[in-house]
Amino acid sequence: MIKRLICLAVFLIGYVSAFAQDVEMADTMRSSGKIYVVVGTIAIVFIGLVIYLFTIDRRLTRLEKYKD
Repeated sequence: MIKRLICLAVFLIGYVSAFAQDVEMADTMRSSGKIYVVVGTIAIVFIGLVIYLFTIDRRLTRLEKYKD
């Protein structure tokens, strides 16, 4: 499950970055340095979601083992 999630994340990051190169707003934000704040915020949210899903998976695994 984790391998599938990591593969999906890598695919989505590559997909989004391929289309984000021709956006004028990205050029403006890059020139003013704000793009790093946006990328950092997205990265923090993504990492938080991955950690949250990982902890839920561990809890469910423990409950399934406890049930049997």
